[in-house]
Amino acid sequence: MNTLKIRDTIFNWGKRTYIMGILNVTPDSFSDGGEYHSPDKALKQAQSFIEAGVDIIDVGGQSTRPGSQLISTNEEIDRVIPIIELLRSRYRVPISLDTINSKVAEAGIEAGADIINDISGGTLDPEMLPTAAKLAVPIILMHSRGTPKTMQTLTQYENLVSDIISFLETQISKAINLGIHRHNIIIDPGIGFAKTYEQNLEILQNLPRFHCLDFPLLVGVSRKSFIGYIINKQDPKDRLWGTIAACCYAIAAKTHILRVHDVTPMIDATKVADKLWRN
Repeated sequence: MNTLKIRDTIFNWGKRTYIMGILNVTPDSFSDGGEYHSPDKALKQAQSFIEAGVDIIDVGGQSTRPGSQLISTNEEIDRVIPIIELLRSRYRVPISLDTINSKVAEAGIEAGADIINDISGGTLDPEMLPTAAKLAVPIILMHSRGTPKTMQTLTQYENLVSDIISFLETQISKAINLGIHRHNIIIDPGIGFAKTYEQNLEILQNLPRFHCLDFPLLVGVSRKSFIGYIINKQDPKDRLWGTIAACCYAIAAKTHILRVHDVTPMIDATKVADKLWRN
């Protein structure tokens, strides 16, 4: 598995766990909708991430919570581009753009983003993979089904983990055939996307199986509903300790990147978990 260099950051996969901080500039995300919608608030949150030592900031303008509606290309661009430009004018930290829209992705990379984070794995917009190839930037291919509005009706699998691996193999093959370099591909099993409570647990318990693909593995469990169910916390913001537990389990399974809301405590937890499981 090759290293990946983005601006001043070299990602030596497996050396330590890398932290991706979530910066939702949406009015309706499931746990922080509306909190960082303005440039001033988004910048303040990003500054706190950077001071804590975040490795990637993931900017998203389209809510992907179950049941959410897709917004127009122009609206998504209007949400994310000013934030990306503001961050890039001040910081060298790698920026990923959480989008399923190739036009938004292209505008975001032009504005200073470095990575495309596509929750559909390149399936909802047929131009996404060709766009990533043309731009020669890293892309995160996540497993999901349908759209955010329909995904929780699409949770029937013949064999959950094998089906997800097969999906990722297919999308990886398409990406490489279109000219995306292997070192620019990161995979994500899509916990919480077209998955039931039990299926989310099954994915976590089988994370080592995804290493057969030989690509960096990203896991996003932060504040998700399966954690709330286990610890009986309805408010996503009350799920920090449950999130830390799930993330430490993912670190023990040699996950490479964790996508989280609560960057500062997660970095502390990750340093200890890395010392125990990686060194």
